[in-house]
Amino acid sequence: MTHLNIYKDNDTDSTVIPNLFIDEYMKDANDAQLKIYLYLLRMMNGRLATSVSDIADKFNHTEKDVVRALKYWEKNQLLDLDYDEDKALVGIHIRDLKTVAVKAAAAPVSSFIPVPSASSPAVPGEQAAQAAPQAHPAFEKSAFEKPAYSADQLREFKNRQDTAQLLFIAESYIGKPLTPAEIKTILYFTDVLHFSEDLIDYLIQYCVDKGKKDFKYIEKVAVNWAQEGINTPKQAQEQAYLYDKNIYTIMKELGKNSAPTPREAEYITRWIKEYGFANDIIFEACERTVMATDKNRFEYADRILRSWHEQNVRHKSDISRIDEVYRQRRKSGSTTSASRQYANPFHQFAQNTYDFDALEKELLSN
Repeated sequence: MTHLNIYKDNDTDSTVIPNLFIDEYMKDANDAQLKIYLYLLRMMNGRLATSVSDIADKFNHTEKDVVRALKYWEKNQLLDLDYDEDKALVGIHIRDLKTVAVKAAAAPVSSFIPVPSASSPAVPGEQAAQAAPQAHPAFEKSAFEKPAYSADQLREFKNRQDTAQLLFIAESYIGKPLTPAEIKTILYFTDVLHFSEDLIDYLIQYCVDKGKKDFKYIEKVAVNWAQEGINTPKQAQEQAYLYDKNIYTIMKELGKNSAPTPREAEYITRWIKEYGFANDIIFEACERTVMATDKNRFEYADRILRSWHEQNVRHKSDISRIDEVYRQRRKSGSTTSASRQYANPFHQFAQNTYDFDALEKELLSN
């Protein structure tokens, strides 16, 4: 493969990583993207030649992985890719981050994305997609218009080296072979929306988890993400937290009115998906937590719900049964200090694994 010339706006005699890159760009990039960008800086400052195949060999990636990483940084305006008349990659222009920052600072206010408040979370799926044009006037609808792909374009897409894996992932989630129209939609995700394979993977998984396998729904969610400037699975996950009314409802039950942190959302997702609890059971645990402590409430509630999960609680009546067993043990004097449980006089339940009195002391001491 042709060796590439790597050049930038100014010269230095050492490999310097700008603070702006660390502060603004590093957090959203995956390992491959980080490695390749840092390697390009090293090669550029050493005035050394390289190629896509050389980079792929060095980091044990495929050439497609390398090209995707280069296009990621191009999309983020950190570099430009130079092509010859045959559309072969021949050069990489690494931009001066100071120049990139100045251009970003000069962007109109309307291009920034408002974050929904905890008191009025946005709605997911179709409603969010319909609301997006008013929320983001900087985007033109035509920018995301879906082309009428021809049979030749569809055939070319299906014959790409990296398409087979992408279609296999989609079919695995959907549970059936994709129709030509659905394959064209995936082509639209890559061609117009510039979604990476990882983001398309997360997109389809996200929609299927919500019980939505219709590609019209999936496409609306994808367009909404593109309008929101989402280009990584991590950003999409954070967006999903903002749109999940369940998460905000449970946050309020724990006395939290702010947007959930990733760690807090992880707790709530565990209670709903892993433990399989309905809201009434989670609300009961939240009430007992709020009565018991002002600190470390997520950890405390998680211990309660974990104990109920281990005792096969499925309905609130199961909790009443556990509470009654505990009261009988206290009444008979059979409860020892080693097996004492959560002891709020208004809400008590039995659990032989966790000592919630000790837990509260431990959490409050942190």
